[in-house]
Amino acid sequence: MTAPRLWAALAAVLALGLVGTGVELLLIEHHEDETQLLPLLAIGLTLAALTWHARAPRRASRRSLQVVLCAQVATGLAGVVVHARANAEFQRELDPSLEGWRLWRKTLQAKAPPALAPGVLAQLGLVGLIYAARPTAEDTRS
Repeated sequence: MTAPRLWAALAAVLALGLVGTGVELLLIEHHEDETQLLPLLAIGLTLAALTWHARAPRRASRRSLQVVLCAQVATGLAGVVVHARANAEFQRELDPSLEGWRLWRKTLQAKAPPALAPGVLAQLGLVGLIYAARPTAEDTRS
């Protein structure tokens, strides 16, 4: 497989992951309040920037893509924290004696909200940052 095909495949994997995650969030109605809209916003912005960069691979489009990908990574990591805190509070309500490792194990095993699920946004963001590192025609002229 040639390098251009590998870059295209990486972009396709990123786009499919973003669309799949967005569809899943919509199906589970992950839009009850403004905070829950953040991952959908991050996905939409990333798809727009990815499309722009794929069609016009220039420094400006790459920089925009990198910025939204960094925001997506941050959104994913923040989502893990928000989900984990919500789960920890719920577990403490069920059993106030829980603490330490027992509390965190129960927190991470909870199914609603899945504590580590937002991490997929961070992973996709990192994949995107790898894609955004590909050289453009402008890079080879400099």
